[in-house]
Amino acid sequence: MRLGDVARILEAEVLIGEDKLDLQVEAGCGCDLISDLLAFTKERMLVLTGLVSPQIIRAAEMVDLAAIVFVRGKRPTPDIIDMSRELGLPIMCTHYPLYESAGLLFAAGLPGWRDWPQAVGGAQDAP
Repeated sequence: MRLGDVARILEAEVLIGEDKLDLQVEAGCGCDLISDLLAFTKERMLVLTGLVSPQIIRAAEMVDLAAIVFVRGKRPTPDIIDMSRELGLPIMCTHYPLYESAGLLFAAGLPGWRDWPQAVGGAQDAP
């Protein structure tokens, strides 16, 4: 799924990454804990989160995420936006809550990590 499709489906405002809307996203993950982001994501994945903290950008850099969508109408602070811009990491905001955002994307064909074994080493590793 392209990032542009994600933005359209979630009625999201693209804060950083207008030039990357053709980027392919391999899978999605919803989490509000940095530990879950580090444990259950791999490169080219999209993360949906309500965690508005600079640590989310640092963790996204470590994992090489495709993009971050802040849910529940949350908006990143200017320092988070600046960090994202420096990394070239697309970020968006949607009014949908995490559960509905994930459901909308899943229904539109974006797999979760459980359905994308190459993302995290195999579905047998699923909790």
